[in-house]
Amino acid sequence: MRSFRILASAALAAFAALVTAVPAEAAAANYVALGDSYSSGTGTGSYYSDSGSCKRSPYAYPALWAAAHAPASFQFVACSGARTGDVLANQVGALSASTSLVTISIGGNDAGFSDVITTCTLSSDSACVSRVEQAKTYATTTLPGLLDNVYAQIRTRAPSAQVVVLGYPRLYQVPGSCSVGLSNTKRSAINSAADTLHTVISGRASAKSFTYRDVRGAFTGHEICSSDWWLNSLSWPVEESYHPNRNGQRLGYLPQLDAVAS
Repeated sequence: MRSFRILASAALAAFAALVTAVPAEAAAANYVALGDSYSSGTGTGSYYSDSGSCKRSPYAYPALWAAAHAPASFQFVACSGARTGDVLANQVGALSASTSLVTISIGGNDAGFSDVITTCTLSSDSACVSRVEQAKTYATTTLPGLLDNVYAQIRTRAPSAQVVVLGYPRLYQVPGSCSVGLSNTKRSAINSAADTLHTVISGRASAKSFTYRDVRGAFTGHEICSSDWWLNSLSWPVEESYHPNRNGQRLGYLPQLDAVAS
């Protein structure tokens, strides 16, 4: 009888330990993915039919993470072309007190990403460099306040959530293997904009005690003009251009999220 009691006590202790562990396993059970095209998966070529112009893809890192981890709930509201104001107007409503994981990439469109690429594609080296410098000035002077507003709303609406902010890669390997296309001057200027965005976004995320993931290292050796591109160059449809392809999402972005929310 005493042996039975010992075994029963051990079994109860093991069960109690298992029950106690469940909340830790479920810490990321309610996941909301916010952000722009780098989070929606624009550039992967396949999109949910109901996502329309937001171009949310099953090959985007939020969808890949959700498929691998089976959270209790998953709301995928990232949208191609989104700026900070769009996140506030159309996305943060998906958050709640029960949200336990939030991911976001935002800020590139506010700084004029699309116009920078257009200018650098169609204009001279000097015009490209000038437009990049304008974008960098905006990023260092105006973007911080816009990010603060977004991050504050995220924390207010999801007070207990782990918030993971993901940055942007450098687009080009310089010098690279491409013999045509943009000059190295233009490519270097565009890369410098990614570096500025990294500095600004990481700083504002840190100020809010959010987790920031710098993807530039992950994409090193996989930029446009490298031997193994994880990013699209000029593509059709044109909005697919200069975005991570499926490998960029799966091998570049997803491991960054897995590292902190597995």
